[in-house]
Amino acid sequence: MKTGIDAISFDVAKLHLPIKTLAEARNIEPEKLEKGLGLIKMTLADTHQDSVVFAANALTKLIQDNAINLNEIARIYVGTESAIDNAKPIASFLIDLMEQKFGKNTLAECDAVDFTFACIGGVDAMQNCLDFIQLNPTKKAIVVTTDFAKYDLNSTGEYTQGAGAMAMLITANPRIIAFENNWATNTKGVFDFFKPHRTISKEAITGNTNNENWFDNLEAEIEIHKDQPVFDGQYSNQCYMDRTRNAYFSFKKLKETSATLYNNWNSIIMHLPYSYQGRRMLSEIYTLDAENSVITGNETPAEYQNKLKETSKTPEYKNFVQEKLMPAELASSLIGNLYTGSVFMGFLSTLAHFYDTNKEITGNTFGFLAYGSGSKSKVFEGTIQDEWKSVMANTKLFETLKKSFEIDFETYERLHKKEQKQSVQTPKNEWILDRIEKEIPTLIGARYYKWID
Repeated sequence: MKTGIDAISFDVAKLHLPIKTLAEARNIEPEKLEKGLGLIKMTLADTHQDSVVFAANALTKLIQDNAINLNEIARIYVGTESAIDNAKPIASFLIDLMEQKFGKNTLAECDAVDFTFACIGGVDAMQNCLDFIQLNPTKKAIVVTTDFAKYDLNSTGEYTQGAGAMAMLITANPRIIAFENNWATNTKGVFDFFKPHRTISKEAITGNTNNENWFDNLEAEIEIHKDQPVFDGQYSNQCYMDRTRNAYFSFKKLKETSATLYNNWNSIIMHLPYSYQGRRMLSEIYTLDAENSVITGNETPAEYQNKLKETSKTPEYKNFVQEKLMPAELASSLIGNLYTGSVFMGFLSTLAHFYDTNKEITGNTFGFLAYGSGSKSKVFEGTIQDEWKSVMANTKLFETLKKSFEIDFETYERLHKKEQKQSVQTPKNEWILDRIEKEIPTLIGARYYKWID
């Protein structure tokens, strides 16, 4: 029996800042970001949007476009690193909002939970749902990924920002892609990128030394939440390479093959913090797993890196990138980083590219190399199914991205600093964050959403 993705939808922030605008404001040569990293635009959440809004919009679209009967959905699992509550999962919000729109108690027997492991949480959620469907082939599940990648102003991650969500229907005998039951994992606990609980002394805020009550905080330390991560870009890249390389060769063992594995993949889908990250990270695997690898194992670290650089500049590798990686990069260039949704947006980008260029890919094998900081990689593969084109007919990914609204640099900074109080665009046919409770003691901080026609 086959299991995999039967349908897929998305919701991406409708505002964007051209990378050229950001580069000029930060005194960076635009070509360094545009041609060096493949960045064209970065998307940004409007004031009425958060991770629940993006998830709810993507899920609503999935349900409507595919006429899904919610009574058939056994679980809605969410991958995210942009949670809005330390206890109540985004999945719980989604249950409530979908019942508001599609009928009371339609999801009363649906399981719901969030998965968090940086950018690989959505893959973890999907693998869990695939296992569930394998055991319960008459059931259906939905995986949602939702995130906004926000970095400090003037940081080295600023130009990789993005926001949006993906939603996927997981079933037996799927129409889009069926996954093989081989999953290779490589994990190591590191601090390459993380979002810690941060504190500041109450005295530093109030100037008071006697720890008086301050906005109902009785502790001497005040916890501060920041959406922006603590990260080491170069170290994170190395962790990405190490975990992915190890998982890739573990996957070869699972497949019991000594042949060059990537030659069997018609397309390769990788986690893309920025558009060209995959081609930079994959050069090592490409070199090591080549039939006549130039790596002997006796190189010094400097010699090893030089050989990788030389390989990445060869016509063969450049052709490899254009054939197997480029289609997944197209959407990333126009969106930015979606964290848990990045690898799935790469998949959708590839499907949309082949659909728009009228290329038949039924029966093609796609290789997936997922990564999440902290750190973990998973490598797996799937086969494109006969009905993929019929499902893609109404997706209109690139057509939708062309409608994104360009903002100026001043608006970008106001949004980033949360100084923008009014929505930049008037919401229409979408969920919005309506209000956050500030008065009722037993509901302080509760977030309420509504659908805008």
